Order: sequence, then structure tokens, then C-alpha cells
Amino acid sequence: MTALPTWPYPRWIAHRGAGKLAPENTLAAFRLGAQYGYRMFECDAKLSADGLPFLLHDSTLERTTNGSGMAGEQDYAQLAQYDAGSWLGRAWAGEPLPTLENVARFCLANHLHLNIEIKPTPGQEEETGRVVAEHAERFWRDAACAPLLSSFRPESLAQARDAAPKLPRALLLDSLREGCFDQAQELGCVALICRYTLWDAALVAQAHAQGLRALSYTVNDTTAADALLALGTDGIITDRVDLFSPAA
Repeated sequence: MTALPTWPYPRWIAHRGAGKLAPENTLAAFRLGAQYGYRMFECDAKLSADGLPFLLHDSTLERTTNGSGMAGEQDYAQLAQYDAGSWLGRAWAGEPLPTLENVARFCLANHLHLNIEIKPTPGQEEETGRVVAEHAERFWRDAACAPLLSSFRPESLAQARDAAPKLPRALLLDSLREGCFDQAQELGCVALICRYTLWDAALVAQAHAQGLRALSYTVNDTTAADALLALGTDGIITDRVDLFSPAA
């Protein structure tokens, strides 16, 4: 049995800043999540056409901004002009797409933890993993606690490992596939972050026996949360910052 890694992170993690209560992946969402007492956040990072890491979940801009087209094909100077808040309501009008540096500064100033999901534009998996890791290493160089890098894309995590080997990594899984534990070990991961319905007692025990922490996404009801806590999982990513107390 492999010893579990030191785990400096809170159990409760606010999804994309504040779940669905504020525009996802914006500083407004981070501020709201912090007001609810959350001390750790998850966000999605991809690259602009000029190679700057910024926050956005989708490959295209239409769902959460007033822009259009592939985000990764536009320079950040253009991306910064878009309104990333009005889609959720007038109160959020004018909220911009933040850079990873913007979010890093907010987290560091407020002693908050971060899980950065590397979310590459298709075809940019390796470059995105490398650049996000390089930036994260620089931003958090003097911090007491490094961010947790995660991705569904093993090639992104491999580049992150090579670029910034000291930053902790986690493999994201939406289904269990053959060899996923071996892959996590090869990538030097400290955790698996699985769709919450995948976890059962045997899988948690297998992860822990291999020295991997067990985290879940995206948990929005108390029944599921209670079950995951009873299984001894190590982290819960939620939209419901208004429902779950992060002190629990």
C-alpha cells in the first residue's frame, strides 16, 4: 500500500467560482464563493491565440459571453472586451473573462486554494498543459500551497508534469476505463477526480491503496454528498455554495 500524499486542501471546492450563482469562471464568481466561506475553488483554463492562459469552460464563446467563435483563435486583447456576465443577469453585466494571473492574484491575496482544470481548445492539448503549468508555477512560486492541476486529457497532464514537476496533478475521469490507475501513476498524479456517481467503497479503497486522493464532481444534493463523505472521499466539487457549508 502506498502512503497517501500530504493533503493541504479543504474538502469543499466551489465549482467555477460560485457554481451557478454568479457567472462561471469570473472574478465575480470567486468573490461570491468566498463570501459563502469557500476556501478552495475550481476553474477552467485555456489559451488565447497569443498564448495567454484565461478562464473559460467551453471552446466557443457563445454560451457565456457576447462573443462568438472559437475562443482559442482570438487574442486576449479581443477576449477581454467581451461581456461574460450578462448571460446570467443584468447585475453581472460587463464582467470580463479573467486571465489565470487575475485569479492567481485574487487567491493569493486572500489565502485561497485553487484547482486549475486544464481545458484545452481541441488540438492544443500539449501546449495548453505546458503553458498553464509554467504560468502556475511562476504565479505560486513563493506560495505556501501550490494549486492542484487537473485535466481529462492525459497529454495535457504529461506536459504539465514535464514543465512544472513540483505542482500536484489530478486525473479527471467521467467514466472508468481500463488502465486509468496506471495512467494516473505514470502521470505522477496525487488524486483522481471522478464523476461522483463512479465512487463506491471498493474504488475509494483502491485509490487510497495506490496513494491517490479521491475527489468528486459535481455534487449538488445532500444525499450524494452524505454518501461520498461516508465513503471517506477527500474532496467534493459543488455548484451549491449556498447549500453546503464548507466548514462541514
